[in-house]
Amino acid sequence: MGSDVENCNITATGVISREIGEINLAYMLLAQKLVKQDRAEAMFRLGVGRELADLLANMSLSQIVKLAASNFLLCSFRLDDRPMFAVVGEGKEPALQQAHMSILMAARQAQAQVDSQAQMRGASAA
Repeated sequence: MGSDVENCNITATGVISREIGEINLAYMLLAQKLVKQDRAEAMFRLGVGRELADLLANMSLSQIVKLAASNFLLCSFRLDDRPMFAVVGEGKEPALQQAHMSILMAARQAQAQVDSQAQMRGASAA
């Protein structure tokens, strides 16, 4: 009986790993496509900096496939705080909801850049 449960867990883990790999591959291919079409917009939409955008743009298909095979999700939710979820749940018109979400995401990205610059200044001062 114990081995049946263990086999079921191994099978479930394999299925989940495969599904994570599929999500990773789709995400990486989409991210690369976005970066190649419009780097600035892609950086905003993906929440990445210039260095990562350059890396994404220059990755080969085999590199993307290899990276996508990871057991860890390469993408993450950016709706990790109440204001983001509140915007989605407010029931506003889709265009207004999208504009509100864009404002929140832009403010969040700007704050991350300020924090990053402050860290760099602090590291160089030390």
